[in-house]
Amino acid sequence: MTFRADAVPAFITAFESRKALIASFEGCAGVQLLRDLNNPNSFFTYSKWVNEDALEVYRNSILFNSTWEEVKKLFGDKPEAWSVNEFIS
Repeated sequence: MTFRADAVPAFITAFESRKALIASFEGCAGVQLLRDLNNPNSFFTYSKWVNEDALEVYRNSILFNSTWEEVKKLFGDKPEAWSVNEFIS
């Protein structure tokens, strides 16, 4: 996700205030915030879910929707999302 430069502090605050709630959501096995080394306005949320059904429940939750409503107005570019499987560990 790429944010407007002036919106980065608000995004970080929003993430910090919800991180524990997301991490404790049923089926979540962890969540992290990663920052692009070359673009300080770009971030990646990295979350692990026990299965796709658990992720889908989260995506349809009040927590996700309220968080999305807050952060989407901070974007400086169109957000992207990927669902991936661990390939080699």
